[in-house]
Amino acid sequence: MKRVYLDHNATTPLHPDARSAMIAAMDACGNPSSVHAEGRAAKAIVERARAQIASAFGADGADIVFTSGSTEGAALTMAGRNLHGAAIEHDAVRAWITEDLSVSEVGGVEVDAPEESTLQFANSETGIVQSLPPGLAVTDATQGFGKLPIAFNWMYAQMALVSAHKLGGPKGVGAVVMKRGTDLAAQIKGGGQEMGRRSGTENVIGIAGFGAAAEAAARDLANGVWEQIEEFRNILENALEAAVKSPIFVGKGQKRLPNTLCFAAPGWKGETQVMQMDLSGYAVSAGSACSSGKVRASAVLTAMGYDEVTASSAIRVSLGPQTTEEDVLRFAETWLEKEKKHRARAA
Repeated sequence: MKRVYLDHNATTPLHPDARSAMIAAMDACGNPSSVHAEGRAAKAIVERARAQIASAFGADGADIVFTSGSTEGAALTMAGRNLHGAAIEHDAVRAWITEDLSVSEVGGVEVDAPEESTLQFANSETGIVQSLPPGLAVTDATQGFGKLPIAFNWMYAQMALVSAHKLGGPKGVGAVVMKRGTDLAAQIKGGGQEMGRRSGTENVIGIAGFGAAAEAAARDLANGVWEQIEEFRNILENALEAAVKSPIFVGKGQKRLPNTLCFAAPGWKGETQVMQMDLSGYAVSAGSACSSGKVRASAVLTAMGYDEVTASSAIRVSLGPQTTEEDVLRFAETWLEKEKKHRARAA
């Protein structure tokens, strides 16, 4: 049985360019902080990746601080700051904010004090894209980077969080992108690496993969790859909607990530749908994948005003560059068969 991977918002398959860059970096034996030739060679790999990410993210002139991922980036940028935010933020961000910003029924968030607030660029569960206000303290750009033509220098935010494994890079490496001159206190102290903002020997192999993946993502965007993915997403959405009226499509009609479809079949538990589709050869998810395997009612959908039954019955399908039209049509056919059986049992 051919497996079909439709959970790209959780993590993406490693891009061949990233794999090649990581293999090459394995031969760099030096420490990037060492001044000898071997150290300088390792440092050059790190700086090349920094330049690749700056170019892909439209962050020329900004500082890029490498981290272990967006979760560490959230701690680095938000610890001790008492930032305002909304319940639709990723758990990594919600751990550090005061959740006092309201969410509309279509997933929008209004920010009254941008310089004291954080607002995600795009939601990992629903795909809904926010309009970022000028002066925003921090934005979580993890899901949007690589999928939408965005530029940090146009985002009005002081800092942004990004992570390699959401765009074809390896797991365990990410970055904080910040306007030059932005004050940021180190949470990990020691040797003063990363301009004194994040101590510890850099993950040279992971960083090399991140840079190559970012460059490849920018190339895919320029070549219209994500426009094709959006077309496949819409084919899937239309196929489900035409065949059965039970699904509630979250974010339909709103600006969304081109690859993301979140829908609920009230009364049919999301975790059950995920397991049934998994047994049928399809990898999808019920909400965020960063909660140690926990499956619960979506806090994002609850914040948008959906009731507990609906919020517990949603799944997310997220496509990637490897997804084909045949994949989404087969998924629709299989899901509809399972949904029909569920309705028959519930009758």
